Formats: sequence, structure tokens, C-alpha cells
Amino acid sequence: MAISHKLKVGIVGYGFSTATFHVPLILGTPGLELAAIYSRDPAKVRAVLPQGDTCGTPEALFARPDIDLVVIPTPNETHYPLAVKALEAGKHVVVDKPFTLDVKEARDLVARATRVERVLSVFHNRRWDADFLTVRQLLNSNMLGRLAHFESHYDRYRPAVPDRWRETGAPGSGLWYDLGAHLLDQALHLFGLPQTISLDLARQREGARADDWFHAILRYDNLRVILHASVLVPDAGPRFVLHGTQGSFKKYGLDTQEQALKNGVKPGSAGWGHDPSPGILTLSGGTGLATKTYEGVPGDYTRYYAGLRDAILKGQPNPVSADEALQVMRLIELGRISADEDRVVSVGKDA
Repeated sequence: MAISHKLKVGIVGYGFSTATFHVPLILGTPGLELAAIYSRDPAKVRAVLPQGDTCGTPEALFARPDIDLVVIPTPNETHYPLAVKALEAGKHVVVDKPFTLDVKEARDLVARATRVERVLSVFHNRRWDADFLTVRQLLNSNMLGRLAHFESHYDRYRPAVPDRWRETGAPGSGLWYDLGAHLLDQALHLFGLPQTISLDLARQREGARADDWFHAILRYDNLRVILHASVLVPDAGPRFVLHGTQGSFKKYGLDTQEQALKNGVKPGSAGWGHDPSPGILTLSGGTGLATKTYEGVPGDYTRYYAGLRDAILKGQPNPVSADEALQVMRLIELGRISADEDRVVSVGKDA
């Protein structure tokens, strides 16, 4: 597509998320230009991006008049202070998930973005996973009838505790803040706010300092939504399980885009986002139950940045608004209360 004006993008930090997700997705989105990266190791950046410009501090990046959009894929505890500075400098801002450490910080960022009239978005890229898009399509078709049970697992096998900030036990670390943020965002996108939340957390690996297992139950009238993740699952079960009054759906396997990006495949390449594992659909008919495969919808993370571009340049809807991310933070926080106090917690509507 032809874009009359390019948004110049600056990124804070050059860690895993920047290198794996943000750089290739920005480079693969028409209308975006990667202008500069803050890094304490500029040689590392230049080794991958020979023409890339680097800044010595985040503040130097924010002060550049040519930067329109700042991306903040940094440790969770830094999201809020860095986003405050970027908004104060007049930049549009993308924050990696989870949005902030708590609801108070999230509310403040929403208010600041409104005050300075800048787009504030959160990188919940898994709304564009192939399996999630397939589930959304299936629910929109109403083939399953009235949904009664929705189960979303994100299980991995990582028995050794890695030496990284997500595993330290510090505020914002652990699996609930990491994968829980994605699964909650997907559930909210499909069903809205639940009536209650119940969360169980555990540290199951030897030497674990942060939660590495969680099991959450969200209650909606006749529907129950189960969100589950673990890093001690050598043989993973289904990613999604749905049961309705007229049928069931099971989906195995994870979206392929993250692994493709790790392998250096460019977004938009042939077969990008293709799901090699069709779902299993069982429907009730006049002669009983019939089971067949259900081909999925391709995933496409570039739709996030294309949507963000259009939100900034054309006033289109924000692909993941700060208000939506605030609701995710509410459920993360209420879930922690549930786990700490071993009780079911009412959600309510107050943001």
C-alpha cells in the first residue's frame, strides 16, 4: 500500500523482544521507519542493523524531534517510568505487555496519553495468533451453539530456571504477568469482563523464585473460562478446548510466528502465519456426533503495527487500546488477590 508519510520509530533497548518481534515487524510494515534504538551496547545493534542509529540514553531517544513513535519492550518495572517520559516528550507510545505493574500506574498512563493527545498502545500481539483467530472465527459462526466451556492453555517444557529478570521474583515477574497477560487479553477480547476470578499460583521447578504455574477460572453467567499455563509440561495437551450446546472444538500446537521470527524468517514471507495443525471439530447432527478437521486462519503479527500506523496517521481505532490493557491489569491484580487470599474475587465494572 502507498503511504504518503512514514512514522519514524525509536525503540528503548535491544533485548530479546526488540530483536525477535519489534524490529522485524516494524521493518516489515509499510509506513514505518526504524529511526533509532537506545542500547548500552551499540555495537550489538550495528552488527544486526548496520545502518541503524543508536542513542546513549532513553532520554536522548525521547528528545529526538524526528521520532514519532517510541516502543518500550523493557523489563516490566520500567514500563511506567519510561512511558511517562516518552509521553511527556510528545511521542506516541507502544508498551510491551504487561502494560504496567499495577492498575494505579495503568490509570495514570491512560490519563497522561489523553491529556497530551497521543496514541498509547500495548503490544498484545497474540490477538493475531493463528489459533486465536481461528477460535474467534469459529465462535462468530455460532457452529458450537451456546458456549459453555472455554479452556486456553499455554504450556511449555522449560525445566531449568533461566537467569533472567522474568524469573527473579521481583514485582512484575513470573508466569502470571508474562503469559497470563496474553491469555487474559484474549479472553477479554472474546467475552469481556467476567463476574469473578479465581487464581491458583505455584512454583514447581526446583530453585524457582517466581510463579511458573497458574490456573485461573473466570465466571460468566453460564460460561466458565479456564486459563492455564505451566513450564513443566513435556507432552502438551490442547492449546484450546471449547464445548458448546451443539459441538466441541480442540486445537493442538502453538502459533508458528514466534519460532519463525527466531529463525530469521521475514514477516510476509511465503506461508507466513500458516497453521500446520488443523483443529478438531465435533458437531451434533441428526444421526449423532460427527468429527472433522477444521482448517485455521493464518496468523499475522504485522496487523498490529499496521493498525497502529493507521491509528496515528488516519485516526483509525487503536489495535490494542490502553483502556483495554488497563482491564488486563485489573484482572492480573485481582487474580493476585485471589491467589494470596485463597478466595474467589468479584470483578465488577469499575476500571
